[in-house]
Amino acid sequence: MGMTITEKILASHADLPRVEPGELVECRVDMLFANDITAPLAIQQFERIGVDRVFDPDRVAFVLDHYSPSKDIASAEQCRITREFVRKHRLPHFYDVGRAGIAHVLLAEEGFVAPGELFVGADSHTCNHGALGAFATGVGSSDLAAAMATGRLWFRVPHTLRFVFRGTLPRWVTGKDLVLRVIGDIGVDGARYAAMEFAGPVLQQLSMDERFSVTNMAVEAGAKNGIMEPDEAVLDWVRRRARRPFQPVYSDPDATYAAVYEYDVTDMQPVVSAPPSPANVVPVTEVAGVRVDQCFIGTCTNGRIEDLRQAARVRAGRRVPPAVRLLVIPATPRIWRQALEEGLLQVFLDAGAAVSTPTCGPCIGGHMGVLADGEVCVSTSSRNFIGRMGHRGSKVYLSNAAVAAAAAVAGKLVHPDEVVREPAAV
Repeated sequence: MGMTITEKILASHADLPRVEPGELVECRVDMLFANDITAPLAIQQFERIGVDRVFDPDRVAFVLDHYSPSKDIASAEQCRITREFVRKHRLPHFYDVGRAGIAHVLLAEEGFVAPGELFVGADSHTCNHGALGAFATGVGSSDLAAAMATGRLWFRVPHTLRFVFRGTLPRWVTGKDLVLRVIGDIGVDGARYAAMEFAGPVLQQLSMDERFSVTNMAVEAGAKNGIMEPDEAVLDWVRRRARRPFQPVYSDPDATYAAVYEYDVTDMQPVVSAPPSPANVVPVTEVAGVRVDQCFIGTCTNGRIEDLRQAARVRAGRRVPPAVRLLVIPATPRIWRQALEEGLLQVFLDAGAAVSTPTCGPCIGGHMGVLADGEVCVSTSSRNFIGRMGHRGSKVYLSNAAVAAAAAVAGKLVHPDEVVREPAAV
């Protein structure tokens, strides 16, 4: 009997010939990271262990992204603790203001994760990196401290759910819509502690940016990890960035899956997750007309260059109405610069948008776009729980970048075709 890609990666990192779902294994960790929220807790636990140094300075990264640039004294203290630890241990992979971007986008962009590797981070959206064919998962700060000290961590091998996409993607339907559709079908606990393996010919129609959006949101279905087998597009993307040699891993043809879900995407339309749950998924036409106060394009889910291009395509030549705020936050400095060079930022500025330095900020209701009581936001982020982006009386609709941009044009939720009858030149 064969193994899935997730099982194979865990087996190889546990130095075992095979593993089974439910089995407890101790694995080598290829790379780990923490951010400005989780790093101080991990540092505190690391110092309690009593070791003198991290297991391998070249395999540890810290990224200040959530409340950075520091929004207040408390967040400044979090960053100070992290900076002092980095200096003390002479850690080379530290990303601070001006160099930092949203960690899940930045670390892949910088080549820290590759196919077949095991990557952990003290942040739930670490599953983002499964688009590269890696086992990537979020862990608690205490677990991260143990991994920093030993280079190893234990896991319970997850069972695997397989999601197969066939057909042809319609206009305006993106990877974000695919994963929202899945979450809408199985619920926020439908993949609890499972590996979500995404497959099918439609994946080849997705850009790398869109593939990251899919695996990024696996945790919103309760999954341990999201993963895709690395095709030639992935391998080409990784070869230009990888810092280490790597070996791709693929599921066996006779691998066992707990369940297989089949989708024909040909007749899909853009969807949104209506408040207060990522699983409350409906076609955008079903909520058309909902008035919006703010539209936010960014985050580790949809702050990449393809998202900005798509949003600019909708926005070109169209201004934000006075009653609507549009926030655009490129996920990394590299993406910010590319958007500048392509003229995308000019499109947003001409439209009346605010463009920020890379930060998670509004996604967690931290800064740069906190919502007041009763306000409605269309966001390209991953979560819309009560109070997620501000006041408990606010509401958040999750969407792809085109839908968010269209809502900013219309002042209400609409299908992008209602705004862009023909593709607009950027």
